[in-house]
Amino acid sequence: MESGSQDRNLPATQRKLQKARDEGQVSRSEDLTHLAVLAVGAVAILLLAPHLFNQLRLDMGRQLHFDAASLLSVRSVFSRLNDAMVLGLGGSAAFAAIVSAAAIAASIASGGWVLSLTPIMPDLSRLNPISGFSNLLSKKRVLTTAKMLLITMVLFTVAALFLRNGLVPMSSLLLQPSASAVAHLTQWITTGVGLMLLVLLLAAMVDVPLQKFLHSGEMKMSHQEVKEEHKESEGSPQVKQKQKQKQREMAQRASVTAVPKADFVVMNPTHYAVAIKYDEQTMAAPQVISKGSDLLALKIRDIAKNHSIPVLQSPMLARALYANAELDQDIPSALYTAVAQVLAYVYRLRAGLQGKGPMPGDVPQPFVPPELDPHAKTLKAVTP
Repeated sequence: MESGSQDRNLPATQRKLQKARDEGQVSRSEDLTHLAVLAVGAVAILLLAPHLFNQLRLDMGRQLHFDAASLLSVRSVFSRLNDAMVLGLGGSAAFAAIVSAAAIAASIASGGWVLSLTPIMPDLSRLNPISGFSNLLSKKRVLTTAKMLLITMVLFTVAALFLRNGLVPMSSLLLQPSASAVAHLTQWITTGVGLMLLVLLLAAMVDVPLQKFLHSGEMKMSHQEVKEEHKESEGSPQVKQKQKQKQREMAQRASVTAVPKADFVVMNPTHYAVAIKYDEQTMAAPQVISKGSDLLALKIRDIAKNHSIPVLQSPMLARALYANAELDQDIPSALYTAVAQVLAYVYRLRAGLQGKGPMPGDVPQPFVPPELDPHAKTLKAVTP
């Protein structure tokens, strides 16, 4: 069940913001786009119009010049029309490219670059009249409508004052020379466009932060949504436990290749196998370099025997090391004494095999704290 808008009081997470951006939902200021299009378009007209009008004047003069040869050749008339069309289309294309670039730049400035086809994909839910009516009464739509009404009122007020103050001077242009009248008319129009752009600039300065505020409001999340998103991103505890178990099993299988480097292997007697290595020059304590259960334990045993590594039977120690020691990490300090006893036996065994000392007796069964033996824990839990 989705939470109502009144429950959405938490800021959007980075994951939700990125998902919304991927779907094309970002903060966009239409007023900033309108300002950029009108301003850049006005500047482009002021800069391109003199050159374009000069080219049109020259081309018009050439178009209206006829002689006997041009009248007899129909192809020359079409050639002139083609040149005029190319000139007009070229000027229009240049103006359209400049205005389009301004619109794109304004959109990127307000909401950043977004490459998504989701906004233009067909969506039948947009045809639902009920949801459409509810969108008309949304907070964003009401504020946008109020803003547009305010901007329209300001523009009409500025335009009325400007026209009222300029009508009398404009009517007197009929008595002035053409060049002076055209220059004065151009200045008057430029001033009017400048006032309009000033109003749009003020509107854009208000609209950009307003759209960001409205967008952040739309992206707010409820406590339930945050919990669900966290669960999706992190995964359920059961799934995480299974993933860790699989990773642990993969690491154990890979550790089989390290068995030939071990000093000895301790088993229980076939269910668990743990390979121990100790180098007093590089290690602070003995380390488990390989471990496994069932078939993997038998494989560790076979590899150890093939490389003449002692395989000892010590059920409690094998179970404790398998359950509490991590690969390539020091063994738990509570097992130092037990492992040291087995290491001492292995050293005496090697010396005896090399003829440097007597052979040791039976394999020691060192003491293992019951809390480290998973078998002892199971028996304790089962015993009433």
